[in-house]
Amino acid sequence: MGVLENRRIAFAMAASHCNMDRALRAMAQVVAAGAEVIPVLSHSLKTTATRFGKPEDWIEQARAISGREPLTTIPEVEPFGPRREVDCTVVCPCTGNTLARIANAINDSPVCMAVKATLRNGRPVVLAITSNDILGLNAKNLGILLAARGVYFVPFGQDNPVTKPTSVDARIEEYLVPTIAAALEGHQLQPLLLGPPPISP
Repeated sequence: MGVLENRRIAFAMAASHCNMDRALRAMAQVVAAGAEVIPVLSHSLKTTATRFGKPEDWIEQARAISGREPLTTIPEVEPFGPRREVDCTVVCPCTGNTLARIANAINDSPVCMAVKATLRNGRPVVLAITSNDILGLNAKNLGILLAARGVYFVPFGQDNPVTKPTSVDARIEEYLVPTIAAALEGHQLQPLLLGPPPISP
């Protein structure tokens, strides 16, 4: 029996296109842990092709992993609130842009709507942050959300402190599922702050 057995998880993906392969593997981990996953994709992921992939590929992979049609509009996600449809919302990857919107209560995307609807019901939100400005202009938004009730973080650290000193990356592969399990019990997985990867000589 998986640690997330019988849990319904909204898996919301913000537009960190370069991290989509990681995010989809993480979604598969959540499914393997026993959860029912509802994929939520940002507008950019639905509409923008980049060198990292095409929208139709992201949608098809999310559908295949979860067994559900991804939600891609605010009206599709809004019922999470009144119908209390999810036990937890995960934002993976959570970009700096999305972090800022959540911290400032800006509700203009399917991802942010999923977060708002979940917090409205007193249920946990888990953020897997990955952005090159988290310790720059976005640091104040990180501070707001670290102190916010109901918001939990996948443990994170600087991914390249020498050449990208303001960049932060959640350790999604190792810690996403344990973070969700802890959040559902009302506590933050520790340690939260991790050291950077070893620097090659």
